[in-house]
Amino acid sequence: MSYIDDIPVIPEPAAPPDVKPIGNDGFFPDISMPAMRDAMRLDSTVTDARLRPALVDAILSVNRLLRDWQAGHLAAGLQKLDEVPAPKVDGESQLVAHYRRAVYSFAKADIFESYRDYDTTASALTDTKKMEWMDTAPDVQRRNGHWAINDMLGRTHATVELI
Repeated sequence: MSYIDDIPVIPEPAAPPDVKPIGNDGFFPDISMPAMRDAMRLDSTVTDARLRPALVDAILSVNRLLRDWQAGHLAAGLQKLDEVPAPKVDGESQLVAHYRRAVYSFAKADIFESYRDYDTTASALTDTKKMEWMDTAPDVQRRNGHWAINDMLGRTHATVELI
């Protein structure tokens, strides 16, 4: 008589491959793709080949929005963002945390927009809540990015539009 065990064996997840961080301009921090995936809940359906360009574009956009602010700190002799005096949270400058959030949020907005056509299958088209979410999700991420930048600049979160 033999014994067969029907308990499924679930393999441990494979260790993530070493993914090179996205280098920045020296003042602002480099961006880690695995850290962005974890923080923003992006799974493997978003490939590294799609994530990297979204992050590069987000870095360029955020750096452009902060160009004058950065120039002032460079002129004052501060060479890195984490050298700018700011309170720390969890051992990290709040400015670094805000910068990272801005980059992650802009990148995720870009990904949401590029994956919208991928996820609008016939079944999804009948789900009005999902369609509404897909319409607003990129805007919410962009808002979060702008709020993070405003936090760095010491501005409020008020958004005003001329209609």
